[in-house]
Amino acid sequence: MQKIATQVFIVASVTFGILGILMVFMMPEKDADQTSFEKALFKCFLVTIFIILTSFALSVAGKYLNGNREK
Repeated sequence: MQKIATQVFIVASVTFGILGILMVFMMPEKDADQTSFEKALFKCFLVTIFIILTSFALSVAGKYLNGNREK
C-alpha cells in the first residue's frame, strides 16, 4: 500500500510541476508598465519555484521507494 501511495505521489508531483509551469506561461500580463525583460524574469522566477517544489517532492518519494526495496 505504501508503494502505491508513493507512486501516486510521484505522478501528482510531476503533474503539479508541469501544470504550474504552464500556468506561469499562460497567465495574462496585467502590468503594462513593466518591460519585457522584467516580465520574463518574473516568469522564470515562478518556473523555478515549481521546479524546486516538484524536485523536493520527488526526492522525498524516492527515499520512500528506496527504503521499501531494501526490505
